[in-house]
Amino acid sequence: MTFTERVKAKSEPLFLPLVKWLARIRVHPNLVSIFGFLGVVAAGLSIGLGKPLVGGLLLALFGPLDAVDGLLARRTNQASTFGAFLDSTLDRYAEIALFLGLAYYFLRQGSDLGVLLSFLTLTGSLMVSYARARAEGLGLSCKVGLFTRFERLLALTLGLITGWLIPVLALLAFLTHFTTLQRILHVRRESQK
Repeated sequence: MTFTERVKAKSEPLFLPLVKWLARIRVHPNLVSIFGFLGVVAAGLSIGLGKPLVGGLLLALFGPLDAVDGLLARRTNQASTFGAFLDSTLDRYAEIALFLGLAYYFLRQGSDLGVLLSFLTLTGSLMVSYARARAEGLGLSCKVGLFTRFERLLALTLGLITGWLIPVLALLAFLTHFTTLQRILHVRRESQK
């Protein structure tokens, strides 16, 4: 069980009251996905406008909805192929919005290092997700790796709230590409079996 899976298993009971309430008022899981996406976009916009703390708080508030939509879909028997596709696609757009906001923030600050780290982290983040999607398209499971989406969002939220953005982005820039390498090696091993 990965760190993300352990956190998800431990946090599900915390989300159950919200999930039950959403089910009772008949909110569709895809609507939760869209709402979570818009919240993360608002976080990226806040960062770009020079308010990283507000962005961090919005990310802390809306980031967990990524777990709520899937849980709601399973609890209400509304899990679907399109829902899973929509959720993954919106997750990628949300990450793009976050790192675009960060790059613009650092551009306005005159920090070339910040812009570079934002770009490196964005590419690493997208490649982690792409590696898993491509492996699964080939029929191989690929949930391995040190820094999945949960860990990335948690680290970024902490960096935004504490103001330690450059060190957190440096860590993320390295670990996202390292996680992609882990997935490449995993798929190589699995494909040789």
